[in-house]
Amino acid sequence: MKESVHTVEAMPTERRPGCPFDPPTGLADAQRRAPISRFIHPGGRPGWLITGYDLVRSVLADPRFSSRKELMNVVDFELPPAPPGEFLLMDDPQHSRYRKPLVGKFTVRRMRMLTERIEQITADCLDAMEKAGTSADLVTAFAKPIPTIVICEILGVPYEDRAFFQEQIDAFMGGEVSDEELIAAYTATQEYLARLVAAKRANPTDDVLSELTDSDLTDEELKGISLILLAAGFDTTANMLSLGTFALLQNPEQLAALRADPSLTDGAVEELLRYLSVAKTFHRTALEDVEVGGQTIEAGTTVVLSFNTANRDPGRFTDPDVLDLRRPHEGHLAFSHGIHQCLGQQLARTEMRVAFRALIERFPTLRLAVPADEVRLRPESADIYGVKSLPVTWDAK
Repeated sequence: MKESVHTVEAMPTERRPGCPFDPPTGLADAQRRAPISRFIHPGGRPGWLITGYDLVRSVLADPRFSSRKELMNVVDFELPPAPPGEFLLMDDPQHSRYRKPLVGKFTVRRMRMLTERIEQITADCLDAMEKAGTSADLVTAFAKPIPTIVICEILGVPYEDRAFFQEQIDAFMGGEVSDEELIAAYTATQEYLARLVAAKRANPTDDVLSELTDSDLTDEELKGISLILLAAGFDTTANMLSLGTFALLQNPEQLAALRADPSLTDGAVEELLRYLSVAKTFHRTALEDVEVGGQTIEAGTTVVLSFNTANRDPGRFTDPDVLDLRRPHEGHLAFSHGIHQCLGQQLARTEMRVAFRALIERFPTLRLAVPADEVRLRPESADIYGVKSLPVTWDAK
């Protein structure tokens, strides 16, 4: 008799009390049963949920699965295609048309050239924290300003506009506003970017957006590309910095090891990326019938790829639920895989290496200012997981 396939009827959202870093229990349970389960999308459409590392990685690399927004069969109405330039929701050749001009602007070499500037931005944030007293909300004082300033400078957003930009990105990626507020934030950002693109065409400056205006990309395409870069360059890293600090404070032996041995910094960044997986899930739609994990994914069916369980797969990682900064780098999926692997991953790594190192050196007595269970977390509905506020304190020097 053929074994029945487990069905997950809604995306699990509840995490175990006291375990804010672990995947929702329902996802972990599904992974323990099998690396692939049937899934019912919010609109009632049947799909699949893939929780195992090997299967998630294989789907990400398989051209028979599409990223196109209009093919996502997850609601009971047809979705429109992604706007011009928003290449995360496109396949080749459209995807490559937008991504290719950007690849050379986010190389390891260029990020190394940026390191000194990132160090200065980080030091400025830490100086302000120190001058203000012996406590702070690490989210607003440290985790958000660093990537916001960096990506704004890279793209050419004027410094005085960064607060506006940060507020809008928070609104449409934070998962806590009404549909009307989300649309308003998205519209305001689009209108701002249209003005910015026009300004760069008229008066180019030394930044990525100005460089892109010297191409065949239209204003609409440049606006979409800018939105992707701004949102991805800010929100994911900001949440990694805040949630990562929270995780380190909750694992004092690991924090002590990192403080004592700066050579662990690179490994610490990779392990925190794996352990936290703040970009939790992505979708792909089968373009034809495809066999995955012994199951047939029919053409037109959308699968949910669970990154946070893939990065906790015991078949791939030893003691996956343990934060171990000395763990060998084993190919986590925090930056995805395949043609959509995160374009800004080297920038994010550089920011995290600099920021974590500087924070623990500047404030050796850093600790939570509230009990851990009072730290306010982002809802599971948010695109990126993280903390809303992280009150910390330290001893005066």
